[in-house]
Amino acid sequence: MGSHRSNADGKSLIPAERIERRIRLLRRQKVMLDADLAELYGVPVKVLNQAVNRNVNRFPSGFMFQLSKHEFEALRSQFVTSNKGRGGRRHPPYAFTEQGVAMLSSVLRSQRAVQVNVEIMRAFVRLRRLLATNAELSRKLDALEKKTDKRFSVVFAAIRKLMEGGPGPAEPK
Repeated sequence: MGSHRSNADGKSLIPAERIERRIRLLRRQKVMLDADLAELYGVPVKVLNQAVNRNVNRFPSGFMFQLSKHEFEALRSQFVTSNKGRGGRRHPPYAFTEQGVAMLSSVLRSQRAVQVNVEIMRAFVRLRRLLATNAELSRKLDALEKKTDKRFSVVFAAIRKLMEGGPGPAEPK
């Protein structure tokens, strides 16, 4: 009935921040990697990928893609991952778009997979709203900046830095 419950005690199965940290921007798309999804679903990566491969017709190119070796190496250097010769991953991971993640609940048939998918879909929606809000704020800031005195340029620069997530401009000496 519209409640936000995912388990019996009314709490989300997985905290939203934990999901949102796993949504990455690759090839100009918001995606989640197979290893991150497998962890959230509570299944081995191999099981997730086998389920996908058994149902490959449900995952057209807009739903998932395999990272290139270059993308994989870049990710490997960003995040400490296990070495090739020591039981680590030997093949580039699959990246699932929002549509691909939604399709996963149909190939991973556990109750947990369905509940986790609901939480992931909510995370994608929250990020989309946040990006839309940020874009609207940026347009309003542009309009306001055009109307105001040049003396406020430092203030606008500081606001833009904060919107980007970085530190503001250095204090004038």
